[in-house]
Amino acid sequence: MVTAVILLQVSRERINAAAEELADTEGMSEVFSVSGRYDLIAIARVRDNDDLADLVTNRMAKISGITASETMLAFRALSRHDLEGMFAVGFGE
Repeated sequence: MVTAVILLQVSRERINAAAEELADTEGMSEVFSVSGRYDLIAIARVRDNDDLADLVTNRMAKISGITASETMLAFRALSRHDLEGMFAVGFGE
């Protein structure tokens, strides 16, 4: 499984519509409206890199209003529980 974080800049009048279309797109697990230099952050979870390439270059390209994107591949997923365990090593023993 490939997980990617996709940062998106979207024209102001299309932010909500683009977010809804992204959320309905196969391979997208979550879409967040955020503050800062990006308008939306999408989390993609797909089978392999070919599926990610299709998602980003074909399916997302059909969504009107996206003006720029930056895709980052996730190497490893850590839950809050995992992180707390890592930082707790050696403490309180």
